[in-house]
Amino acid sequence: MSGDPNDPELRRKSFSIRRFQDGLLEDSTDFVATEEPLEIRVVFGPASRRKDRSLSITMRTPGHDRGLAAGFLVGEGIIKHKEQIVDFEEVGKQSVGGSSNQLCVHLAEDVEFDFGSLQRNFYMTSSCGICGMASLEAVRARLSKPVSSESLKVASETITSLPAALRQHQQTFAETGGLHAAGLFDSAGQHILCREDVGRHNALDKLIGNRLLNGQLPLGEHLLLVSGRASFELVQKAVLAGIPILAAVGAPSSLAVELAVEFGLTLIGFTCESRFNVYSHPQCVG
Repeated sequence: MSGDPNDPELRRKSFSIRRFQDGLLEDSTDFVATEEPLEIRVVFGPASRRKDRSLSITMRTPGHDRGLAAGFLVGEGIIKHKEQIVDFEEVGKQSVGGSSNQLCVHLAEDVEFDFGSLQRNFYMTSSCGICGMASLEAVRARLSKPVSSESLKVASETITSLPAALRQHQQTFAETGGLHAAGLFDSAGQHILCREDVGRHNALDKLIGNRLLNGQLPLGEHLLLVSGRASFELVQKAVLAGIPILAAVGAPSSLAVELAVEFGLTLIGFTCESRFNVYSHPQCVG
């Protein structure tokens, strides 16, 4: 992959500004989170009739694009394990830092899905430009089984420690204030992985995609913390990744709670250093 996904120049840009502070206006510079489109394409089908199709366009922060694409495919129920991805191919013009805004995912010949139906089900949501499913019923069709873990028990103090632990790994947010984050933790609250992006769903796709490409799905003994609110599409992605506990810094939506209740996910909102609310399956929290 061209460009270093960890290069901060991919994730932020510097602008000249006029800053008002302490009663004075002065010239200064400020870092702003990078936002660029990524087209995800898929090559699929048997060797004798391979097809190359554009699957999605999403606004994202460049970096970790392979994880983003892989996580997106998991979230749409197209793949379940890393062997179903044969190769990645960057196509199109390269942008700042050497990244490309078009990424083609070559799928194994035996990966089957209804491309036409999938395209028809994309629709506009409040959290992203072109993503999600057409209805809750369509989401349910992709979720195969509950994710609740009877053996998993997490202390309340562990939940309240997560926001501070995640902030320690939000380098670009500290510089720009403009990125969401998704953080993966073990049952003791030890940090495993953080991904940042201008889109909440993209940050989670990057995290889930990383675990998929490392052969570590499902994530049945892990906790997930997301910045911002908990929307139904984040619950959907967590369920498909096998994550039993999803905590959010902000509020959940009603649809997120309903989906979490139905599929055994422990959904936590308003998570901070002193409090949180458990909206579904509280038996995992002690």
